[in-house]
Amino acid sequence: MKEFVISKETTEKAVLVALVTRDQNEAKTMEYLAELAFLADTAGAVAVQTFVQRLEYPNPRTFVGKGKLDEIKRYVDDNDIGMVIFDDDLTTKQVSNIERELQVKILDRTSLILDIFARRAQTASAKTQVELAQYQYLLPRLTRLWTHLERQRGGIGMRGPGETQIETDRRIILDKISRLKQELAAIDRQKAIQRKNRGKLTRVALVGYTNVGKSTIMNLLAKSSVFAENKLFATLDTTVRKIAIDNLPILLTDTVGFIRKLPTHLVDSFKSTLDEVREADVLVHVVDISHPHFEEQIQVVDKTLREVCGHADEKPVILVFNKIDAYTYTPKDADDLTEATRENMSLDELKRTWMARMNDNCVFISAREGTNIAELKAKIYEKAKAVHQQRFPYNDFLYQTYDDLEEEK
Repeated sequence: MKEFVISKETTEKAVLVALVTRDQNEAKTMEYLAELAFLADTAGAVAVQTFVQRLEYPNPRTFVGKGKLDEIKRYVDDNDIGMVIFDDDLTTKQVSNIERELQVKILDRTSLILDIFARRAQTASAKTQVELAQYQYLLPRLTRLWTHLERQRGGIGMRGPGETQIETDRRIILDKISRLKQELAAIDRQKAIQRKNRGKLTRVALVGYTNVGKSTIMNLLAKSSVFAENKLFATLDTTVRKIAIDNLPILLTDTVGFIRKLPTHLVDSFKSTLDEVREADVLVHVVDISHPHFEEQIQVVDKTLREVCGHADEKPVILVFNKIDAYTYTPKDADDLTEATRENMSLDELKRTWMARMNDNCVFISAREGTNIAELKAKIYEKAKAVHQQRFPYNDFLYQTYDDLEEEK
């Protein structure tokens, strides 16, 4: 049975492959490849070369054309490469044909993400969700696992052992998927009871793209030691901490990060993990403002939240632009009359664009440097206090404003 494992003992050398198509231009392809290289690094592999081909649509047999596949094979053979990673999901037929040609391990983006998920999962809930996602990924790809039995199939009225084995495995996997869903349902019921036992505290959830600094912010606000590093999906298990901002107790939740081109069944598998987001009163959407395409990342997170939470756009949201210490830009020449882009704007200029229309719903911080954390706390306090006052309108001790409390200090 297929496992999604990259060797932990030694760093494997990998080659990355992507296409420029009519639906994905070269700039977008290179951006996705950079993210794929980061995923490979997170999984324990190092990307030593990339191959890009321009096609109208993926080759149905080998994803890339025959000439490009021959080029990849020569490089793989000459440089002792053990793994080739494709930036898009491959079909059963494509994987089988590519493996036959290259004679090395073949992964696509989803199987690579599943490998990282399997490494990061710590709790029973996360491990069960990862296992469910793996089996759901494996189910439509069963055929290629039994190609050595294809020639043993009989004619009319005869059922060969290859077909029998595939059907047997399919039933086994379907049974396991059913069992895992039942286990997740039981875990969800237990978590629901836990959430109910937390009383009426206001719930604030940190959400955002993967590797934007949510766990670092969690550690700052909660004075805790949630695992954080410069890797994709450093946090997979949902973490909840009780904090107090001045006189207001809050439940703060750190959640798994989102990513582009994430298959639907992976989102479905992790919906129970995101129950904390679904039930949160306030969302703190963390953004890596130093990333050249942070606006697209915002759109990815918003889209995923709508899929997971349904009415997430109805919740109060604070947009936190993190990593201002890493923000860089190239000033335009004085005689350049073209419209300025993100790459040409200073941070102050960027703040005067669409962000200026957000009123008090955004804040610019550096979690690593501790910059503007007091302002972030003030905004969380303001949103959480409004929720609390709506829920408990006669609770007088919360009616002072944050500014009043600061003056009393």
